[in-house]
Amino acid sequence: MFANGGLIQLITKKIYQWSRTGSDQRGTLSLFAAMGNSCSNNLGIPPAKGPNAVGCSDFMMDHTVEGTFFRLYYPCVASDNAEKPDWIPCKGYFYGLADFMKINRGLSEKIFNYLFGSFKIPAALNGSYKQNGKYPVVIFSHGLGAFRTLYSAICTELASQGFIVASVEHRDESASATYFYHQKPQEPEKDEASPPKPNPEAPENLVEEWMYYRSLKPGESEFPLRNKQVKQRADECIKALDTLIQINSGKKMENVLQTEFDWTTLENSMDLCRIAVMGHSFGGATVIEALCKDVNFKCGIALDAWMFPLDEEIYVRVKQPIFFINSEKFQWAGNISRMRKLDSSSTSMQRKMITIKGTVHQSFPDFTFLTGNWIGKILKLKGEIDPQVGIDLCNRASLAFLQRHLGLDKDFNQWDHLIEGKDHNLIPGTNVTEIS
Repeated sequence: MFANGGLIQLITKKIYQWSRTGSDQRGTLSLFAAMGNSCSNNLGIPPAKGPNAVGCSDFMMDHTVEGTFFRLYYPCVASDNAEKPDWIPCKGYFYGLADFMKINRGLSEKIFNYLFGSFKIPAALNGSYKQNGKYPVVIFSHGLGAFRTLYSAICTELASQGFIVASVEHRDESASATYFYHQKPQEPEKDEASPPKPNPEAPENLVEEWMYYRSLKPGESEFPLRNKQVKQRADECIKALDTLIQINSGKKMENVLQTEFDWTTLENSMDLCRIAVMGHSFGGATVIEALCKDVNFKCGIALDAWMFPLDEEIYVRVKQPIFFINSEKFQWAGNISRMRKLDSSSTSMQRKMITIKGTVHQSFPDFTFLTGNWIGKILKLKGEIDPQVGIDLCNRASLAFLQRHLGLDKDFNQWDHLIEGKDHNLIPGTNVTEIS
């Protein structure tokens, strides 16, 4: 599944292979230290370019596995001394990666902590919300093996340009790791091996429980699992939107995580006539499923979508505009053919597709900014294009598409030509030879 959106699995597989060939754990860590140090001064998630400072906060409504969990990015009041959140929220996510690839947890934590543990998201943690009219809303769906924080370069840019963005952490066992809570038993047994709580302010009467990526079982057919997951993922996107709608209405909502952010300041802050859904890879398929299930989503943006999980009958049921933004190295004829089915099902020219030259599947998540050229190329986290140029093209084309189909009064139409693939770094449509 590495080719089909498992960016984290790809990384951990390489780590596992190298760890098996090393004489000891220290030698393996030294190898990654040398690779990670390459051009390390230039690494980091780029700051957003829009006119607004960006804040972010985590929200979990209902502590159970059925509850909704997302990171919210939003325009905030600028502050020079704002705390920035860790890119990887806690070691539990490292443990999930290790368990999936059957790597020693201690070894993997050291490797990942060295490579990525110091990186911060360029946003103010629990920053004060900036009151400035009503902002349109975007629900974001992560790829297979990812989680809510790994697309911050995209989400912060949208927030800086005046959007409220909810990056959902899926609980369909497609995330590398996630967590929820259950009620503490009367006499709980102390588990020394349990990772610390991601938020120390979580209620004392709850016990944290982790959910890890579910691999295919021997002999198991993949489609039934992925099809079931994409339906749950779409429902989770809809549930996140419903939560935002309730917050916007002024309904008192209990955040299980008890963050410092004042969620009541979001009352009447969202333009609920202008809502879009966006996602990468498996999240791209989730976009299509969510558009089919909920007409509140006025349009969708699918980044290098993996179309395999979708039912055949869904193509004729999706009526909203869709924008496919593809990488040059990931797509294949059968996948593009499924995208084209959405073209043929539409009665108007609402479906657009472009390909960004020199990009790979992992050019959309943040990993592409956090590895030097050597390790980035080995792990296929970097393409031939400058990662900043690639993400700028993706973000600007997305903004132009959102303005066009959400009816925004912005200047994003300056990038309308990108929707048509008119740039020397873009290909209109696809570079893949299509099935006739």
